[in-house]
Amino acid sequence: MTSLSLVVRPERTEDAPAIARLESRAFGPGRFARTAYRLREGNPYRLDLGVTASVGSFLVGSVRMSPVRAGEAGFLMLGPLAVDPSFEGRGIGSALTHAAIDAAREAGEGLVILVGDAPYYTRFGFTPVPPGQLAMPGPVDPARLLWVELREGFAATLSGVILPAGR
Repeated sequence: MTSLSLVVRPERTEDAPAIARLESRAFGPGRFARTAYRLREGNPYRLDLGVTASVGSFLVGSVRMSPVRAGEAGFLMLGPLAVDPSFEGRGIGSALTHAAIDAAREAGEGLVILVGDAPYYTRFGFTPVPPGQLAMPGPVDPARLLWVELREGFAATLSGVILPAGR
């Protein structure tokens, strides 16, 4: 495998068009029907916590964080995590995930949730949400609803349906 000159950096406003193209390449149009996408729809993501990865001038990866809540308690939802299909398997997703979680922790956030594959995300400290504690507002395999606590005891305060923070 060839070594990449990968640059991982905070997202900038001007990255938005390239990120939209990347997500289209990585996930296709079916992504809009997924519950996680629908939850993020119309819910502005936290630009200060977004992370991108580039090789030269080509944006090859991105991850964003959206503010969500359960009841009055606010926390973050990681995603989408997108890596250009031609660059998969090179550690870009891992680098982005680590950087995003570190940024959330440094910002004083209490918890990050996501819908994803447990075997992939456990390396970052994610574990399944205990059954019945939190629910998505649409169909999601409960085994794919994962969280990582950034502040001890924060998860114990959460219960209910996950909604966009602004609604």
